[in-house]
Amino acid sequence: MTARLVSFSTPDGHGYGLLKNDGLVVLSSRHPEWRTLREVIEAGALARLAEEGATLPPDLDHGEFRFEIPVPCPEKLICVGVNFPDRNEEYKDGQAAPPNPSLFIRFPRSFTGHDQPLIRPPESPQLDYEGEIVIVVGKSGRRIADADALDHIAALSLCNEGTIRDWVRHAKFNVTQGKNFDRSGSIGPWLVPYTDESQLADIQLTTRVNGEVRQQDRTSRMIFSFRKIISYISTFTTLAPGDVIVTGTPTGAGARFDPPIWLKPGDIVEVEADGIGLLRNTIADEV
Repeated sequence: MTARLVSFSTPDGHGYGLLKNDGLVVLSSRHPEWRTLREVIEAGALARLAEEGATLPPDLDHGEFRFEIPVPCPEKLICVGVNFPDRNEEYKDGQAAPPNPSLFIRFPRSFTGHDQPLIRPPESPQLDYEGEIVIVVGKSGRRIADADALDHIAALSLCNEGTIRDWVRHAKFNVTQGKNFDRSGSIGPWLVPYTDESQLADIQLTTRVNGEVRQQDRTSRMIFSFRKIISYISTFTTLAPGDVIVTGTPTGAGARFDPPIWLKPGDIVEVEADGIGLLRNTIADEV
């Protein structure tokens, strides 16, 4: 079975561990030298931690803990926009795919964990979904060559890059506002340690809303490969262990329907990818 390393919380605090079918092995209490999974990644110890957890019985049953975003305090959380061919065509501007990826930044506070509600703010009803694959950096680097890029990946995860659509149009040149409402998106449920390119090269990514498939495509069709994304970003900034890169969504978001279909309380959104898992969230209004 694929190793699933999670960050979690209980009434007693936060921790990390290995998820099994019959519960959660708590590893953070056994490794006080690593406060979070970010420090585990920095130490290059994800695989070793997974092997250790596989030999131990669960400490917590399902339902006794809450999923948190897997890397709680990444130095950088960078998102790629418009990275599938059909998504580029949605813009109807007559332009071919651009030569370089569009990028924007999100804050960790804008995400919540698996099985937690995405929060619709009172400022707008236009909460939308975007299913995406996440790569987590394991080894620092600057100006990384394409050929070496995948060597810098520590783990894979999933993202629902929830967006407040009208707020991404509040200014002329940026989308920051609409991408950073508190708990409007999610990451998780876990980290799958990265071992080889077959985990990413041609896997299916699917987003469902209330069981209906809304988005579906394969990573082999991405405009910018995982290698290109890592290499390009590392040209202008040093990638650090624990950095999170959200790699782009297929066509089919709610904004593209006529009329648009926004998420509302009671909806269930699932993002699923081969070999990584399934990220599920409900929707709730901000209290």
